[in-house]
Amino acid sequence: MKTDLRDKVVLVTGASSGIGRATARAFGAEGARVAITYYSNLAGAEETAAQVTAEGGTPMIVRYDLNEERVIREAVDHVVTAWGGIDVLVNNAVVWGDAIPRPGRPMPAFEDVPVKQWQEVLRTSVDAVYHTLQAALPAMRGREWGRVVMLGAGLADAGMVGGGAYGAAKSGLYGLLRSLAWDLGPENILVNMVVPGQTLTENVLRNAPAPMLEAKAKTLASQHLSTPEDVANAIVFLGSAANGNINGQAVRVTGGS
Repeated sequence: MKTDLRDKVVLVTGASSGIGRATARAFGAEGARVAITYYSNLAGAEETAAQVTAEGGTPMIVRYDLNEERVIREAVDHVVTAWGGIDVLVNNAVVWGDAIPRPGRPMPAFEDVPVKQWQEVLRTSVDAVYHTLQAALPAMRGREWGRVVMLGAGLADAGMVGGGAYGAAKSGLYGLLRSLAWDLGPENILVNMVVPGQTLTENVLRNAPAPMLEAKAKTLASQHLSTPEDVANAIVFLGSAANGNINGQAVRVTGGS
């Protein structure tokens, strides 16, 4: 299987940890030039960059803020100016905020969800992707090849108490990619989504009790939870030449849940 990613320019948003870091590292292993964005975790971005280098890729670190259109456009412009374009865009960055239930913190009834919280989730999960795409697509068009991969969430399918805003946002991204597939397909820019299930990121391993994770794994057809590398491998496949004609699809890395 040929990915043809050597020296391709890959922008991975939110790559200072977790799935984003694993994705940046996996693209690095294919010889790509990988732009790593971060918001506040510069040390994490620097660690990711070192790993990309160790894998054989060329890293660049760029600050990125899901709340600020100006910063988003400046980040994309910086990559385009330095490396002459963008071949692959991975929209991974996310702001969890107060939109996701956590142990010991009851969620309000939907009618009591503050409008500020609702708008923040949509702004950082949907509007930020809109701004990033608008900034990046001019640098992708005209190259007769490009790949866009968005990160979805199983929550949009399964639902969860208190997850209305986040589920709505991720469902909105799916609707967006379905239309973008038609807009960009004629230029050989393929747009897809990877939907992770519960994934064993550093944050999950640090905060979730092991018995809870073991119980969750038993509910899956595969009987084990995904690692960040499992998700990253799917992203790299969809974002490479190995993906010749998968377009407008959501690929689930959920262990069969």
